[in-house]
Amino acid sequence: MRPSSLLIASLFACCIAGCKAPAGPKPEAQTQYATVDTATAGTISGTIHFAGTQPERLQIDMAQDPACALSNPGTNLAEQYVIHDGKVANVFVYVKEGLNGKVYAPPQTPVVLDQKGCRYTPHVIGVMAGQPVEFRNSDPTMHNVHPAPTSAGNEPFDISQPPMGGTTRKTFAQPELMLPVRCNNHPWMNAFINVAANPFYSVSDNEGHFEIKGLPPGTYTIVALHEKLGSNSAQVTVKPQQRIESNFTFTN
Repeated sequence: MRPSSLLIASLFACCIAGCKAPAGPKPEAQTQYATVDTATAGTISGTIHFAGTQPERLQIDMAQDPACALSNPGTNLAEQYVIHDGKVANVFVYVKEGLNGKVYAPPQTPVVLDQKGCRYTPHVIGVMAGQPVEFRNSDPTMHNVHPAPTSAGNEPFDISQPPMGGTTRKTFAQPELMLPVRCNNHPWMNAFINVAANPFYSVSDNEGHFEIKGLPPGTYTIVALHEKLGSNSAQVTVKPQQRIESNFTFTN
């Protein structure tokens, strides 16, 4: 049989059998992110209270580094307990349950954790999984950034930053609460990163106030978490465009 006849026979057999192109790699499924409907979204706000004998804030000895000691004369107080008039700062408040499987896109704007006066500022931050954290050094001395995550998928790192200008961006892939950050150069320096699974969280300010905005109507379990005082939880129902108050009280 001539070559042209072989080609025609092959094409005819292919048409009968149904030729298929070789299978290529399947495209990855795109995550369907939920969005906030501002027309119906509600807000949870409240105050973190403290009942009982208020813990004393300890004085920090920064004498090992003159640059640190000179930047905080007479105000070197530890940050484990920041309580003013019975109101507790640095409490991470977040929605733990009630979103019914909704997944939200992580923001790409970084959350900044700076080093000022030989302290991490703020002492407690919240960030979504996959959102950048920008570590800065605004001090005139060398610092070290050393987070110690425990969740699989969150990689530990240990970096040094030069005075007045060290900047590093990192992301944490998995939710993890009260992830500690230390400075190996200055042992009193510590902070906590809360890597959240959703964007509905807040950190209480110096007046103990927190606010979680943009919640779809629903019933939620919210948790207030403090590095030393532990956690409290509450169930809250949010109606369309409703602003609801939910307060927490810690004791020692």
